Amino acid sequence: MAHRARRWRNTAAALTAAGVMTLGPGAPGASAAVEPRVDLRVLVVDDGGSAVRAIAAQLSSTGIPYTTIDLNDSARPAVTASFLSDTVNGRPRAKFQGVVLPNEAPFGTGSTEQTALETYERTYGIPQVDAYTWAHPGVGLDYTSEGGWTGSLDGRAASVTAAGKSSWFGYLDGAFTFEDNAPSVQESYGYVARPRAGFTSYVDLPVPEGTGRGSLVGEYAHDGRRELVVTFAYNQHQQQFRLLARGIVEWLTQGVHLGQDRNYFAVHIDDVFAPDARWDTERNCTPGDIDCVGGGEETNPIRMTAEDAAYAAEWQRTQGFTLDMVFNAGSGEEWKTEHGGTDPLAARLLTDRAQYRWINHTYTHPFLGCVQDTSTVPWTCAKNPDGSTKYMSRSEIAAQIRDNHNWAVGKGLPVDRTELVTGEHSGLRTLPQQPNDNPNLAGALADNGVKWVASDNSREPEQRAVGAALTVPRHPMNVYYNVGTEAEMTDEYNWIYTSAEDGGSGVCTTNPASTCLDAPLDPATGYDGHIVPQEARIALGHVVNNDPRPHYVHQSNLAEDRILYPVVDKVLADYRALFADSTPVQNLSQKSIGTEFQRRAAWRTAVANNKVTAYRIGTTVTVSAPSGTQIPVTAPEGTRKQLLLGTTVFGTPYAGERSGWATPAALQSALTLKLPSA
Repeated sequence: MAHRARRWRNTAAALTAAGVMTLGPGAPGASAAVEPRVDLRVLVVDDGGSAVRAIAAQLSSTGIPYTTIDLNDSARPAVTASFLSDTVNGRPRAKFQGVVLPNEAPFGTGSTEQTALETYERTYGIPQVDAYTWAHPGVGLDYTSEGGWTGSLDGRAASVTAAGKSSWFGYLDGAFTFEDNAPSVQESYGYVARPRAGFTSYVDLPVPEGTGRGSLVGEYAHDGRRELVVTFAYNQHQQQFRLLARGIVEWLTQGVHLGQDRNYFAVHIDDVFAPDARWDTERNCTPGDIDCVGGGEETNPIRMTAEDAAYAAEWQRTQGFTLDMVFNAGSGEEWKTEHGGTDPLAARLLTDRAQYRWINHTYTHPFLGCVQDTSTVPWTCAKNPDGSTKYMSRSEIAAQIRDNHNWAVGKGLPVDRTELVTGEHSGLRTLPQQPNDNPNLAGALADNGVKWVASDNSREPEQRAVGAALTVPRHPMNVYYNVGTEAEMTDEYNWIYTSAEDGGSGVCTTNPASTCLDAPLDPATGYDGHIVPQEARIALGHVVNNDPRPHYVHQSNLAEDRILYPVVDKVLADYRALFADSTPVQNLSQKSIGTEFQRRAAWRTAVANNKVTAYRIGTTVTVSAPSGTQIPVTAPEGTRKQLLLGTTVFGTPYAGERSGWATPAALQSALTLKLPSA
């Protein structure tokens, strides 16, 4: 951690010198003896390009307030000295701590606005990010014709340099590869060029078809200003940007900003103790489902064994990762009764109970919404005699929640009564059949003290209230509930993602959100060769996007071929290969995830309503927000929170810095942080 502390001290000294030494009569209200106030807000100059909008998305996700100037809006404000700075109580104020530009001079070199911006940056020591520009001496790089290169970066390996690892990009392990998801499509483009004097490269790669290495991301210090120069194109969803986004923002804010950014991964295993139906590879449907032609009950359901449970416990110990067991005790008891009164699976899971997190999934997994009329395909909601929708009652829902919780307590499971996952997320609105929540659901949740109820992110990506409870959106993983083997998984995947002409359902041709496979996957190799890397890439994309939403699969995926493990193993292996030990994946409980969403929503509201005031003067950060609002802050190691008497350590360590949610200390109206001395 020593190198990160040195980084902060060097930066703080440079900023202090820039502010104090240049603030003379030319700055508004300035005095050479007065340190300026720098507001913790970023200025984003938007040209409509993907690069600027990617950085803006990162600011938004992190929780950093920013002001946007739209270059395509003729009514936009002009960038002038008074727009950028003023005086507060006799102290000069920089209104923005950093500036994001589409390129090095979007207003035109020598123009009034460009000159005002450059003077502002020079006066207050404000960093500037050039979101995407070409390599040329004006940004501290050689022309690509002088030993550099320009072209597609798809599949090329880049590295964080020693300077990058010892500073803003030290959270990365070192090397990463540009995505190449579609070999026939160019996905990335960039300029690779040698640095000139004043340029420090943070990310580079070997010059293709040449010698030496060229920069892709680096800092250009010149003329009393500093620019972070990015010479490759990107959008907010590409992995290479997601990996570098944290470092770009930390450089922009010099490691002191509102908001926080962490990498999250949690996996919920639904239907534990219950069996799951099996996909029929001949009829291409699941017997027992109402849309399965020929009907019939599932005769060979999929259920974990004691050996599967032992494997799960050992896998957790090996990976250092905790699974969330989302359980149906009543379904397990029914299984036990039907199979001679013993259940080795339950015995093994209960023996290892302390190794997992446990979440109530209702006692027997019924549908908690409207009463389903299955006489039609698709099903509809049954009606009362007066024509109103017929719903499961509050008492029935409450009993399902209560009985499952009581069983768990009796078995010594470490279960939290405030957490619930309903079967199929039922009870919540289900389009198109049930456009509203079961009106009896909220009361049943309250009856059982439930505060966090899971929802399906593919249907409802945002948290919302259900009575006094709040939803926790979950990502469905494309590892199906009704398969236990790789061959079954590949067969169903082929059915969904293959055109009718190639023997599939053809759904992929009619669904605008889907893409058809070029050809059906080989049943022998399709799972490991195509599905695993595809699903792991999607999940990793969530992990590195400051997205705490859990992923969910089913107990069937831990049985038979145990097809979940290759996906999760790859997510974790790829993550650990990309990130340094200082940036571990955060494996949170459902309650903690729900709380994170709740705090973020309150913070966004406070910022949007201009109820937050935050600034830095020298090594003191002051933040005011509405009473009771949790304030997210990221700051360097060594930062301390001011108390009425003395100080205490602020936040928790992550990615080489400290971050956390905080409120003002007792008897104080504002949160005050003391940064480490320069």
